[in-house]
Amino acid sequence: MRANRLIMSLIAARIRAQRKQLAGSTSGTEIHLADETETPVPPLPSQPAAKPNITALPTKPPISLTRLPRDDHNLLLKKQHFLQKYAITVPRTLKRNAPHAVSATLVFAQQEAGTAVCIHPSGLLLTCAHCVAGDETELDLEKVHWLLFASGRAVSAKCLAWDSQRDLALLQVTAASAAAPGDLPEGVSFPSVTLADGAPQLGAGLVCIGHPGSEDLEASEAGVSTGYDVLHLSSGSFCGYAEGQDVQDNSEIGALQHDCWTYWGHSGAPLLDARTGKLVGMHSSWDDETGMRRGVALEAIKMFLKARV
Repeated sequence: MRANRLIMSLIAARIRAQRKQLAGSTSGTEIHLADETETPVPPLPSQPAAKPNITALPTKPPISLTRLPRDDHNLLLKKQHFLQKYAITVPRTLKRNAPHAVSATLVFAQQEAGTAVCIHPSGLLLTCAHCVAGDETELDLEKVHWLLFASGRAVSAKCLAWDSQRDLALLQVTAASAAAPGDLPEGVSFPSVTLADGAPQLGAGLVCIGHPGSEDLEASEAGVSTGYDVLHLSSGSFCGYAEGQDVQDNSEIGALQHDCWTYWGHSGAPLLDARTGKLVGMHSSWDDETGMRRGVALEAIKMFLKARV
């Protein structure tokens, strides 16, 4: 318990330092979260030292609360309705060993889509940096992001840390609608996944849970619907790391290689060990020359989360 409190206090101190750094910057300089030579830290503790102050929301937040453009607000409600009505099929092994793997996944409410995953019961969300801001000039730590858990539970969140080089962002839930009956185990605020101890073996089975975009961006005409579900689970394998690429640098394309099916909007989707359900990476991009799906490696995720001031 003492070690858990220490880790959480270090994380809090780190976040305060990052916010102060951004507030004092006029040039939008990228945050450097850790030295690449340092040893990765263990996974986040299972329980937070102190629960964040999270505001309660109606099950269907009105536009007066979301303050989204009407089209975006209506899209949030449309996605929420789908998630509440339909459930994706989960492989038996994953369901047995990691029952909250799917329920810990979130989709962004905006038109451009995007995916995130909860990595701590207190509402810490991990996603790709480019899902939050295209570059440093677009980064706004006060901006409210609206997302939906796989259950349809609506949450708002703000960005705590952003790293364009690793292509990772950390958000904290600030408000949430009531969970559906039986959606969460007693005493846990939000469903979450656990980080794996180490990188998967070459060829290891993976599961990717993501949000394929509703618009076919490869069509010759704009506005063509893909017909894909709001949330999709695909299976594949770990194909190693791109030769010669630094796993800590995913600014152009992710260093991790996998062959799970993905589409526009899967950025930020968790890559889980198919057997244990633990987080081993995050989908971020694909190689348009080879078709190989790419992602952020576990090593980069752990370094990003490293609690160092």
